[in-house]
Amino acid sequence: MTEQEIQRINELYHKSKETGLTKEEADEQADLRRRYIQAIRASLRGNLDSIHVQEADGTITRLKEVGEKNRRPKDAVSETGGEYK
Repeated sequence: MTEQEIQRINELYHKSKETGLTKEEADEQADLRRRYIQAIRASLRGNLDSIHVQEADGTITRLKEVGEKNRRPKDAVSETGGEYK
């Protein structure tokens, strides 16, 4: 996402508050916002994938692998007998 695209998102936001947007502008705004969110998610995913955790035994594990190891099964039941939400 370029700086010009972010600036355009802001321009469209301010215009929507002042005078409203045409159908084409509203579509452009929705597309730009969707692409912005995708860029943020990709950046966050890249940052998280580069994190490593040192385990108590000294081994180093990628954060993704730690999360997969600690993930509850979909049909897990809590200690009180209820299902996790």
